Amino acid sequence: MRRWWAFIALLLLIGCREVRVKTYAVGTTPVLGGNQIVVVRDAESLARLGIHGPIRYGREFGVVLLMGPHDRSGYRQIIESIGANEDRVRIVAFEEPPDNGGEPTASYRTFTLWIIPITYYRRGIHVEVVTPDDAPVTDMTLP
Repeated sequence: MRRWWAFIALLLLIGCREVRVKTYAVGTTPVLGGNQIVVVRDAESLARLGIHGPIRYGREFGVVLLMGPHDRSGYRQIIESIGANEDRVRIVAFEEPPDNGGEPTASYRTFTLWIIPITYYRRGIHVEVVTPDDAPVTDMTLP
């Protein structure tokens, strides 16, 4: 019985070390550019991207994955997986085109916004985004 309690305590400790990342929003923004990852540490930075979100900047920061641009409506991001270790974060993502080909529209980019506790911000961590076929999409190193 004593071994079971030790095993349960170990599982609880491991669970406490897990990073709690919340996907807050997905959508589109009219702010143009190419594929990129942006770390958002203040409301002004998020507003410049044309995105709104309830980030509590004293305790949280945001990470935005922007993909595009597109001139046909209906594109959306699919996040297949997120993996992390002490040195890097690897996101497997792609954009799904509209089934019907979409309609002509003003240029836009798709985005996914994640909200992360500030205690997990580590300078020098390499963040990379790749497709399911392992083709690079974008990357950055946290400043």
